[in-house]
Formats: sequence, C-alpha cells, structure tokens
Amino acid sequence: MRHLTLAAVLLAGTSLAADANVFRWANDGDVNSMDPYARQETFLLAFNSNFYEPLVRRNSEMGVEAALAERWEMVSPTVWRFHLRQNVRFSDGTPFTADDVIFSAQRTRAPGSNMSSVLASVKEIRKIDDHTIEVETTNPNPILLQEITNWGIMSRVWAERNNATRPADLTTREENFATRNAMGTGPFLLQSREPDRRTVLVPNPNWWDRPIHNITRAELNIVANDATRVAALLSNEVDFVYTVPPQDVERISRTNGVRIIQGPELRTIYLGMDQMRPVLLKSDVTGRNPFQDVRVRRAMQLAIDTTAIQRSVMRGQSRPTNLTYGPGVNGFVEADDQRPAVDLPRARTLLTEAGFPNGFGVTLDCPNDRYVNDEGICTAVVAMLARINIRVTLNAQTRVRFFAEVNGPRYNTSFYLLGWTPATSDAHNALFSLSGTRDGSRGVFNNGGYSNPRLDTLIDRIGVETDQATRQRLISEASGVIRDDVAYIPLHQQQIVWAVRQGWNVVQTADNYIQLRLVRFGN
Repeated sequence: MRHLTLAAVLLAGTSLAADANVFRWANDGDVNSMDPYARQETFLLAFNSNFYEPLVRRNSEMGVEAALAERWEMVSPTVWRFHLRQNVRFSDGTPFTADDVIFSAQRTRAPGSNMSSVLASVKEIRKIDDHTIEVETTNPNPILLQEITNWGIMSRVWAERNNATRPADLTTREENFATRNAMGTGPFLLQSREPDRRTVLVPNPNWWDRPIHNITRAELNIVANDATRVAALLSNEVDFVYTVPPQDVERISRTNGVRIIQGPELRTIYLGMDQMRPVLLKSDVTGRNPFQDVRVRRAMQLAIDTTAIQRSVMRGQSRPTNLTYGPGVNGFVEADDQRPAVDLPRARTLLTEAGFPNGFGVTLDCPNDRYVNDEGICTAVVAMLARINIRVTLNAQTRVRFFAEVNGPRYNTSFYLLGWTPATSDAHNALFSLSGTRDGSRGVFNNGGYSNPRLDTLIDRIGVETDQATRQRLISEASGVIRDDVAYIPLHQQQIVWAVRQGWNVVQTADNYIQLRLVRFGN
C-alpha cells in the first residue's frame, strides 16, 4: 500500500512517457537552501553548482580546470592573479566582473555563512581591473586552487537588490530571498522550487560554456521512503536515483532497463564527541564530562565493530577505517590507517579506570536522510556500546533539523554521527576543518571542540609545506596524534551507489557530485 501515494510524491501532471530529455531524478532528502553559502554539505553544494560557478571547477576526472577564471598565475609565493572570463553574464543579464568576486568573498565570511573555511588562508582579494583580481594568502598555499573549487560566485547587484547580502543562518531557520531563489552564471536556471517535494531546473540559454548535456528540463523529486524511491525507478517514473539503498542494489542490477553505477567515495563517516564542555548537554553524568578522558573514548572505539557494520548494515558497500580521510585523498597512506581490534574486556577495564565502572548514559544525534543507512549505523552503534554499559539514546532526525542542531555556531550535541568529504581531495582539508582547534576559520566543523596544540602546529605546517615528502611525513604525524587521542571514532568510507535508466549517461566522481552539465541522453 505504501506505493499508492507515489503520484502525489512525484511531479503532479508529468507524463510517465515524458520527453526523453526531461531528466527526472529522486533523492531521499532535499537541498536545504538555494544559497551556495548556507551549508558546506555535498548535496547542497553539488545541486547549487548548477546555478553558481566557481573561478575554477572540477572536471569529470576530478582535475581542476578553468571556469569563471580563464587563466591564473602566481606573481609571488603568496599572491595569485586570476584573469576572469570576459563576456559572462549572470542569468538576469548583469555582467560578471571582479566586483562580484570581491562581494562573494565578503558574503562567504559574513554571519550565517557555512563556507568561510574555503577562504581561511586568504588574507585579501584585490581588484586590479574589472576582469583581473589578485588573491593574497597569509602564507604560501600549495592547494589554493583545490580549496576554491566549491566556492560559487554570486551577483552583487542581485543580492543587494533582493536584500540578500549575507546568507540566512540555517541554524536558526532564518530565510532570505536567496534561500528559495537562485541566479548565477551557471548552466541551469531555477524554474520552480517546492521544498521537500520538487525542484525544477531548465537550461540557461545564455551560458558562456559549450553545453555537454542535452537536458531540456531536470526535475528533482524528494522521495524519502526507500522502497517507494526504488519502485519509482523500476516503474519508469524517475530516470535516476541518487541514494540507492544497499539492500536493493542486487535487485536493481537484475532488472532490465536500469543499471547500477558504483564507486568509492571520498567521504568518511565518523562519530564525534563533545570534548570541550565541562559537563555534557545530553548525558546523565553530572559534574564532569566523560569524553574528556581518553580512556573513555578508547573504550568506545574498542566496543564498536566496524567490520560488523560493513557486513550487516552497509551490505559490504563500505571500507572500514580509522582515519578521517581515505583512499583517493592526497596524503592517505595505508600504513596510517590502523585500527585496534574489538576488545570488550579491555573496554570495560578502561571505563572502570576512568571512574565509570557502571557506564553512563548519553544521547547520540544522528541524521536519518543524509548518509547511506545513517540511522541503521547509529542503531548498530547503540547496541555495540550497550555491551560495555554505555547507555545510548538515539535521536535520529531529518538533515535539516540535525545540521541545525549539531553544526556551529550552536554545536548543540554531546555525541554525533557525521560524514566529511575533503573538498580539496587533500588530507589538510579534513585535518584543518575537523580536528584543528576552533578559532573562527580553523575547526569550523570540529563540532566536539577537540583541541591539541601540537596538532594545530602540524596542521599549520602542512598548509604551507611545498616539499611533498616533508608534507607527507607531517600528514602522517598529524594522523598519529588524532589516532592516539581518539579525537574521533571513524567508521568507514561509504560507496557511491547510483541507479539510472537505460539511455541516460551520467558521470560519477568520487566527491559524489551529480553534475547535470555532464548528463546526456543517448550518445
């Protein structure tokens, strides 16, 4: 009976035999905002990249290529000069100039933005002329280009005209014009927006680039129920599913007319703990914070069986890990990724030594529509920690509520599950964003407030080191510090699993971006 409401979930009035170039796709959760600075989250950034373009972008092989900047050079170890593409217009006809880049930098750093870390190394952006800017970094930054591939440029004129000069703060559920509207230089235009139901895009006829895609209309449909989403694909009601449930992969693979596209993702799923507050917000422990004791954190690590999660929850579609970054990320070395075996007696001993012989209670905050089987993973963790008498209350909620709760500036969590994809494909991004001491730019996504001065020094050195051998040694040393401190409990790198109907060609990259500009029907 649960499939009977599918027509109401999908686009009302859309023929199931629609024009082949109408790309109908489904996801379990929606984009939280049309504002490209509202949240540093893969699905939001990927979706909004259809409207807002960066100075440099990723190609189908994950390499960096020219976008709104047609070329660049370094004029000193700390100054990059970008030559902006001329004759580019925003979709309302406004010319794209250096003023928009400078405005976008200011907006990225404004209150409400979740993207300030992408410009953390930037000291100043200067206008040379309408189509030339200089970006000065505080120190030499060998990965600046990689850091700005997700930084979409907005129109100063449009933002000012619509009172959207700063991002709306999603943590307080604030909205402004940019929350539900979009106007960039990119390959698509926003035609209609119905949050949590459907969003419709159409091609930008005045896009500066030569289109690879041949889409006439793209329709994102939100179908939260796994079975309903798969049924929509198999019955030809959608052409593409972005989030394929692991339990349905084999069934889809055996179905004529559809195929599975699967590959490793750069994202790491991990557990974090509040190590900053003297007393946890969501725990039955009074007078102290158990997570400030490394013995407690290690005990939890020894109780969580990532191999069992891989086998039973992820159906083999994950790679267990003990690092916050994985294969495919520059700086990853297999020898650094060592995890101790599950050891329940040792875990109980550590808890007793830490003063918790009877364990304790804590709430685990978890999304239920963001990562592959996220609630299932959290449910398994609850059961595993119960074996050492850590009594976990699971608080699973939609991504909108979850991110508003656990992310900055509130960090209203004691124990949480998150995922992280290094946007730069470099280990420094994960180290800087997740493990560096929070200072306003570094550690923005260090939700647990972990802090180690030695690690901060290593992160700073990695950020400016240009000798690759030395840089790798520093990355490995930093990872050792995090591992010894049990700053996090990494779980796995998940697999990207998409499903698509025959005739459609989509490009899957390890950052899990569905790039509509690369989607074609037929040859």
